[in-house]
Amino acid sequence: MITRHCGACRIDTVLESVGPFRTPSDIFTGATDELVAPHLSWMLPDYMDAETQKLLFSFKSFVIRTGRLNILVDACIGNHKERPGRPNWHRQNWPWLENLNAVGLTPEDIDIVMCTHLHIDHVGWNTQLVDGRWVPTFPNARYVFSADEYRHWENMLGASEVGDNVFNDSVLPVVEAGRADLVDNDHEIDHGIVMEPTPGHTPGHVALHLDHGGETALFTGDLFHHPLQIAEPQLSSTVCTDPDLSRRSRYDFLNRYGDSDAMIYPAHFTGTGIGKIVSEGAGWTFDFVAE
Repeated sequence: MITRHCGACRIDTVLESVGPFRTPSDIFTGATDELVAPHLSWMLPDYMDAETQKLLFSFKSFVIRTGRLNILVDACIGNHKERPGRPNWHRQNWPWLENLNAVGLTPEDIDIVMCTHLHIDHVGWNTQLVDGRWVPTFPNARYVFSADEYRHWENMLGASEVGDNVFNDSVLPVVEAGRADLVDNDHEIDHGIVMEPTPGHTPGHVALHLDHGGETALFTGDLFHHPLQIAEPQLSSTVCTDPDLSRRSRYDFLNRYGDSDAMIYPAHFTGTGIGKIVSEGAGWTFDFVAE
């Protein structure tokens, strides 16, 4: 577990799993062998598995403690979920709750759950199975969802088994329990904690921007899946709803926060998982913080 601070706010990483995920060409459109080859020297072995040539991904949440609020950012894959089309995520039993306890928190301690978007691996722990029913995992929390994002997936019902299962077991029960707030994409959660639109991966994808004590932290969800996209920001994932818009959002973000003091918290980077965007030649690289 990694603990950092932004001003007086404490930020903990709550890990669900880590390991080889997919090859570059499988997850990124345009990731040819020729494009990837110059990056192998820094990707191996911490960010790419040498044996399988698959990129290493971590699946994790972040918890921000402001002193007034405990805010959970993204909710991973979850346990006991019916995901027959994704065997690696089907009916799993991850130690995520134990890892939340390891940083000194219980589900009852969470005040806000903020999902950067409503994909399968960002909403799972929104709910848990209790007596055969999916109920909110965090009984005292308000769940903050982009209204644009929610409506997109609500309108997609019937389009795919995976999407329907995710919405029905990890999103809709929160709404039916009266725990959800459907908000604008620039919604202010609290003073100095504001959602920032980063659309393209999904229609309502957002980052979370935290300013405290003169320091800045940005929780970027799937704006960047892997540090390869910092070096090659033209690469959109094969599951982006709008690859061109996703690409523009990445370039806008890099130009806004590159070479700044902002600490970046992507959802899936391995290693220490967090760092700063710094210029390198005509492009960018990700400068990971040390353990």
